Amino acid sequence: MSSSKKFSISEDWVVVILGLGIIFLALSGLIIPAPKFSWSDTVALQDQVLSGSNLVAILYQFVALYVTAIIGAALLGKSIKHLLVVFPIVFILTVVALIVAGNDVLKEYNLEAVIFSLVIGLAISNFFKLPQWFKDALSTELYVKIGLVLLGTTVIFGDILTAGSKGLIQALAVVLSVWYFAYWLCKKLKIDNEMTMMLASAVSICGVSAAIATSGAIKGDSKKLSYVISLVLITAIPMMIFMPYMANWMGLSQEVTGAWLGGSIDTTGAVVASGSLVGEEALKISTIVKFSQNVLLGIAAFAISIYWTYSKSVNEETKKEKPTLKIIWDRFPKFVIGFVFASLLFSFIITPDQVSTVKGSLKSLQGLWFALAFTSIGLETNFKDLFKQDNKKPLYAFLLAQTFNVIVTLIIALLLFD
Repeated sequence: MSSSKKFSISEDWVVVILGLGIIFLALSGLIIPAPKFSWSDTVALQDQVLSGSNLVAILYQFVALYVTAIIGAALLGKSIKHLLVVFPIVFILTVVALIVAGNDVLKEYNLEAVIFSLVIGLAISNFFKLPQWFKDALSTELYVKIGLVLLGTTVIFGDILTAGSKGLIQALAVVLSVWYFAYWLCKKLKIDNEMTMMLASAVSICGVSAAIATSGAIKGDSKKLSYVISLVLITAIPMMIFMPYMANWMGLSQEVTGAWLGGSIDTTGAVVASGSLVGEEALKISTIVKFSQNVLLGIAAFAISIYWTYSKSVNEETKKEKPTLKIIWDRFPKFVIGFVFASLLFSFIITPDQVSTVKGSLKSLQGLWFALAFTSIGLETNFKDLFKQDNKKPLYAFLLAQTFNVIVTLIIALLLFD
């Protein structure tokens, strides 16, 4: 939040204004085309990704996000002069990351664009000394939270019914049990509160999106967030490859295998890839279960926001008095309101035809905002900070919590789907 004497609004309200502004502009007919980044060889790269029409689509996205970032800086009372230089550089680096991640070979390993954005940013910040004005112009939190408001458009409450009662029951059981186990474990290992909340949410709900949503809700440290994201993406790869073979060795049915994969692997892409290795039924069940967990993200983010604002207020105010509703409201992350509003809007008000018309564009913009955020995190982070000595406890906690997740999810899948 800016302390400038200029006119300014709190960052969370700016995020709500910008995020919902993008959504309503799309619904009114101003739809930004979604460029393609998938390619298999150099010919496909030139003919598809680097074609004239695709480059024009990328340019449209750049203009839309550039204008949004400038409006955001103006509303926050920040300097626009440096942003005019920094944003295009961050955007170009992010597009490079999206193109690299679009390669078919890398897609098979579920290496998502955010990890390449982070790596590119880290490589630059660790080999070159960036001036302070450049780092000051990076708006990581703003980009992440706008992406989260747009994410609300994909969490359709009505689609819970399509997930089926078993998928929803499993999702609730897994999320609650694994979250509390991870939270308890982190406390035993004396891991700080911010890392505890992000790690518990990532391992129990839906990986990257849950970690980002939790970090936004508690205004977490971007370095800790990038570390948790790295753990999620790195552990998803061996799980994606080996769990189908373990299921086959144990003689599990496709239904049980799908429920096990969907409930324990943290990224949706890895769940789909892993389910595909087993069969059509496993793919279907794993997708339903993972979708059920994704649906719980909004509820979880809201609950975490309430808990965090309340407990933070208790810690910061005198021990004798409980925090007032005003204090809780002041600390409550308002972007969650934008997220929930977008979800309700797309669930109950917007027609299915309108949803299908704008869905692709908004999903592409959502992914782009997240990727921009992680490029920014990389550019303001020193690589050694990610893997310093202090980070061993979170690593142990994540691996133990993930092991617990795999075992509990298997037991619940056997009870519900066998």
